Amino acid sequence: MSTLSTDAGPPKADRRATNPHHGRRWLILAVIAVAQLMVVLDATIVNIALPSAQQDLGFSNENRQWIVTAYSLAFGSLLLLGGRIADLIGRKMTLLIGLVGFAGASALAGAATGFGVLVTGRALQGVFGALLAPTALALLTTTFTTAKERAKAFGIFGAVAGAGGGVGLLLGGVLTDGLSWRWCLYVNLVFAAVAFVGALVLLPRHRREQGVKIDVPGTITVTAGLFALVYGCANAETDGWGATGTWGFLVAGAVLIAVFAWLQTRVAHPLLPLRVLLDRDRGAASLGIFISAAGMFGVNLFLTYYLQQTLHYSPLKTGLAFLPMVAMLMVVSTVATSVLNSRFGPKPIVPVGMVLAAVGLVWLTGLDAGSTYAAHVLPPLLLFAFGLGLVLAPCMSAATSGIDPADAGVGSASVNTMQQVGGSIGTALLSSLAASAASDYLAGKKPTAEVIGQSALESYSTAYSWSAVFFVVGAVICGLLFRRGAPKVDPDAAPVVHM
Repeated sequence: MSTLSTDAGPPKADRRATNPHHGRRWLILAVIAVAQLMVVLDATIVNIALPSAQQDLGFSNENRQWIVTAYSLAFGSLLLLGGRIADLIGRKMTLLIGLVGFAGASALAGAATGFGVLVTGRALQGVFGALLAPTALALLTTTFTTAKERAKAFGIFGAVAGAGGGVGLLLGGVLTDGLSWRWCLYVNLVFAAVAFVGALVLLPRHRREQGVKIDVPGTITVTAGLFALVYGCANAETDGWGATGTWGFLVAGAVLIAVFAWLQTRVAHPLLPLRVLLDRDRGAASLGIFISAAGMFGVNLFLTYYLQQTLHYSPLKTGLAFLPMVAMLMVVSTVATSVLNSRFGPKPIVPVGMVLAAVGLVWLTGLDAGSTYAAHVLPPLLLFAFGLGLVLAPCMSAATSGIDPADAGVGSASVNTMQQVGGSIGTALLSSLAASAASDYLAGKKPTAEVIGQSALESYSTAYSWSAVFFVVGAVICGLLFRRGAPKVDPDAAPVVHM
């Protein structure tokens, strides 16, 4: 057993009280990492299976985006609340409830016989994922009490989270090809069972934090506001941007988010203290994470359909086609964190990354039915990933830099919230714009197979173009907001893991 340093964390007696199983800390890390891997890979594994699920269940192109959005919206809008619940009822209990609930939701979605059940299952996955993610971060913080060991533990945990997207793409292809798209959901029962047994045996009981209160008005307004914004964007896909339903939900969402912001300045225990976001660097970083998630989720969805339906790739081949992007993203993120950000700071790096990502997206608009992977798909995909790596890592660091230790947990959760909500709104918005482009192309034309195929290409191109616009706007705003110079290292800042 390692000797605990007396100059880090609470007194030794307190550490023993909160963590009597410290000798099992690396086994606890393994359990938490399995739970985290399950949550992270679900953001990508279903993308590969989505074309097969759509064909099997017969839902429309207008509805398919909700399979992705239902998960990320529920996840993102409830993350802050999930962290509060863990403090309220105890971290071990929260983790166990989250694992059982996530497994049950996965079984429900996997057994779906129609669109409604599948969406419900995916939304419930997001609900229980919102319990698991912040609880895992809190457990790591309390399990590893010395700075050196904590840094190592979060490095391992972060590597698992970062690799989760790639694992999801590959595993989704293998399961869909070898078994069925349903096994992309059933596989979570294996992960959940392993993590549940490990947590039950290894984790000590955790007493609830005294004085923890749930911000009920804040929770209701932010959840309803985010749902209204996403639903308004999604409604435009079927009813158009001028429809009352579309604008009604968008306006209602904006009003509710404004009310949420006002409430956070009035309540005694705010769900998201606004001081976390009002700093220039943290505000710019949150915006960068939001835009990057919107672009990345959109590209993954539309490029998956392009590869499978236009180039006729199998699900496994599609998963393999995305792996170079994941590898590039991880390598560039590592370099950006360890070398570039510490030397130059985010101000020059993030805008350059956004411009490169935008160029990669514009390049993707040239894809057609005769394009090949090596010559036409891979180069812009790698350029996009290169730019994204320059954006995400510095933004993740800046988003929690200088946060008061009392706000560390909510600061970390807010980063992941921006990422998931950005993915939700981006997917809904880009899907609506893509559907409008396809409809405009089909207007007045005989719907032959060739014409329908070309309409799909028009829809993908439109999604890439608008995503590029988002990145350009983000480059300008981040370039103006970020302060000059390298960031100051704060040992008390919240650890952030890329979901």
